[in-house]
Amino acid sequence: MVTAATYRKQPLLRSAGRLTLVRDALFALAEELGWDLQAWAVLPNHYHFVAISPDQPETLRSLVRRLHSATARAVNVEDGTLGRRVWFQYWDSRITFQKSYFARLKYVHTNPAYHGLVPVADRYQWCSAAWFERTAQPSFVKTVMSFPIDRLNVLDIQCRLECGGMPPP
Repeated sequence: MVTAATYRKQPLLRSAGRLTLVRDALFALAEELGWDLQAWAVLPNHYHFVAISPDQPETLRSLVRRLHSATARAVNVEDGTLGRRVWFQYWDSRITFQKSYFARLKYVHTNPAYHGLVPVADRYQWCSAAWFERTAQPSFVKTVMSFPIDRLNVLDIQCRLECGGMPPP
């Protein structure tokens, strides 16, 4: 699982175009480097993803660096702020227990609703909730969504206020 935040939690990704930029760059790099995305959520000031690593898990560092580099350049060009720091850092954790995996899947799938951006996560086009509900076996969806997440220790960026209350798409 990977979590990354914008510098000083600034909602630099507030627009639909920027959220799409980060999501699509994540998809492209994950595919190129062989990472199998299981869940993702891109919010105005942070993102999360859960993925199954390829045979070379050390490529995660390259994935994140390239994602941050490309998206920071694009955001800064758009804002006319070349050289501004966009991303702060990222945290990754290797999930080794099935229950932990299920809880983190739920956490990432439901993250936009958790932060109050939408009432139901499947209405947020920059996360995997709708895709998960559409493509996974109904019994698996039910299992994952039944897991409690209140005791998870995820380095998340609290953005209920900082996200700026972006309206649902």
